[in-house]
Amino acid sequence: MILEAHNLVKRFGGLVAVDHVSLAVEEGEIFGIIGPNGAGKTTFLNSIAGTYSPDGGQVRFLGEETTGLQSNIMCRRGMSRTFQISQPFPKLTALENVLVGATFGSPNGGGGRREERARRALGFVEFPMPEDTLAQHLNTVQLKRLDLARALACDPTLLLLDEVAAGLTTGELGAIMEIINRIRDRGITIIIVEHIMKVIMGLCDRVAVIHYGQKIAQGTTGEVANDPKVLEAYLGE
Repeated sequence: MILEAHNLVKRFGGLVAVDHVSLAVEEGEIFGIIGPNGAGKTTFLNSIAGTYSPDGGQVRFLGEETTGLQSNIMCRRGMSRTFQISQPFPKLTALENVLVGATFGSPNGGGGRREERARRALGFVEFPMPEDTLAQHLNTVQLKRLDLARALACDPTLLLLDEVAAGLTTGELGAIMEIINRIRDRGITIIIVEHIMKVIMGLCDRVAVIHYGQKIAQGTTGEVANDPKVLEAYLGE
């Protein structure tokens, strides 16, 4: 397994946002996490990626315990991510934004070909604007692709995608799904948190469902889609 979470817990005061969640992700798969708004999905990602330090449980990444390691360390170990709301450096160009990932997210500091790697990442996600465009001038779709390029420039083994399809049109959904499949074809394992079921059903090998901080179901997309607990908690809403 490339990632294992055992009884992971994250509290905010009296609120248990992640309540003893366990799951394991296999190398090479696209693993989906779904659930209603406020279910704890992003908090779970934050707790395995080092944004938050868990209050209980254990995280193992690439066979080593990484519980509580900070996000910059996790990134250099091979775990990169995108966010629900794009977080560019607005005064930097698109290329400079991706250079940040190529420089600081890589285990060796990016090596001597950082700009080449950054341009390859922009090309891979089919970034539609000139590379010298300031990030503050990009729209939602363009920012989503910029975030994805920056995460890929970190040269990840495991890529976490948090609602990467949010705000996209039907046509744009198909394009981003194609890119995600091509990322997996490069040998990168993916965990995707998403509300758009077309994306989950079309991409994921397995899915876990989180509801009120607890994992209530896990299995193939077909198994999860027909689980009565899932229909009640999420799909039927």
